[in-house]
Amino acid sequence: MTMQARSMEFTVGLFVVAGLLALAMLALKVGNIHALNLGGTYAVTADFNNIGSLKPRAPVTVAGVRVGHVAHITINPTTYQAVVTLDLLKKYRFPRDSSASIETAGLLGEQYVSLSPGGSQHYLKNGGKIRITQSAIILEKIISQLLYSKAGHSSGHS
Repeated sequence: MTMQARSMEFTVGLFVVAGLLALAMLALKVGNIHALNLGGTYAVTADFNNIGSLKPRAPVTVAGVRVGHVAHITINPTTYQAVVTLDLLKKYRFPRDSSASIETAGLLGEQYVSLSPGGSQHYLKNGGKIRITQSAIILEKIISQLLYSKAGHSSGHS
């Protein structure tokens, strides 16, 4: 084998490896998975009356910065509320009186959990609970209520 052929094989090999790495990074990004979570996480829960279309692995953010993800979602058999478990990065500590709300990215984007830090001197710990929550705003409900109220007003004037 000539030196030029070996150089060509090496170059092709580098491109294949770079392509596989790019594909793996794309798969992690699409799957909303972060491979380099070296600091670890701690779990807290929050109860919501309605989570809309929130899904496991959805981002948890503070001021637009990702600080964790939704680990899993269950239902409380007593209160019939959705119990959302959040895995928060250990490098971030949040006051015990922080609040959580379910937001939508853009008009029809994916839903995520937004945290608003409180002012307490005590912090949430592993197994802690966020007590102040705001459920998802369901766009379909708002539109149907708007249409229903408009229909009610227009039929009253006939």
